Amino acid sequence: MQLDVILPTYNRASLLERALRSLLAAELPAGLEVKVTIVDNNSTDKTASVVEALKPAFAGRLNYLFEPKPGKSHALNRGIGATCGELVGMIDDDEEIDRSWFVRIHEVFASEEVNFIGGPYVPRWGAPPPSWLPSKYPGVIGAVSLGAERRAYAADTTMPGGNAVVRRSTLGKLMPYSTALGPHGNSYLADEDSDMYLRLIASGAKGLYLPDLIVYHYIHPQRLTKQYYRHWCFRRGISSGILDREHPKNTVYFLGVPRYLFGRAARGAWQIMKGVATKNGNPSDKFSHELSLWDLAGFIYGRHFYRVAKESEP
Repeated sequence: MQLDVILPTYNRASLLERALRSLLAAELPAGLEVKVTIVDNNSTDKTASVVEALKPAFAGRLNYLFEPKPGKSHALNRGIGATCGELVGMIDDDEEIDRSWFVRIHEVFASEEVNFIGGPYVPRWGAPPPSWLPSKYPGVIGAVSLGAERRAYAADTTMPGGNAVVRRSTLGKLMPYSTALGPHGNSYLADEDSDMYLRLIASGAKGLYLPDLIVYHYIHPQRLTKQYYRHWCFRRGISSGILDREHPKNTVYFLGVPRYLFGRAARGAWQIMKGVATKNGNPSDKFSHELSLWDLAGFIYGRHFYRVAKESEP
């Protein structure tokens, strides 16, 4: 069984080195061959030299590709298209895998009829988390978990793309990743993995969430600011609005927007006004109420006003 780990990267040479060293340190079970492909998405730092320096330690199992088109989706499409293993694994350049990551992958795919798997993201804090950190928005900093129990993925759950393994036979039928979504350099659009996840579910693919398939996600201090949270929620709202054009939700809509987003924002605005009047309340809850307004604003803009750039034919 061959696993191709695809790792897109952009200007994170020091974090990329930690990610690669975690891949080297992980236990490799008998019967699983692992190859790693770094897709450099226009980095201007020392990314290429970091990969070159670690190639001897990987003994021919580390490959470097350069993808000039900006955007994580372009990098994923390039990396997946350039490999041929039975399994495709995806992690991000600011993550480190648990020592048992490969073992868990081999156990599941060798013994169960499953098309894809994912697991939790354990935060590795770059600075102490502030008191206002909203627990209702773990996705902003990539601290994602579906709990301590194994469960099947379904339409009401999701699988972020930084800790995912998919059978190539399944993924190949659904490619490519949407280049209208996902990060582009310093732009924080998202949902390229949500789009692929919804396509996996719609295709009937069977997925499992494994609580012991762990990655450790570095939380940069710059992400622990209210400005970053506001910006991320607005941009994620735009992404969700774009995604909704292709994957409308099974819910009631008002003015082309899921009605629950208006309800959440209205409740948030009411709680903000109450907090201003009483000058008390939990800082985390108060900031969560504000973020619901950024969610709604971003979704409306993405759903009705954002124009997706057209890709030229190759």
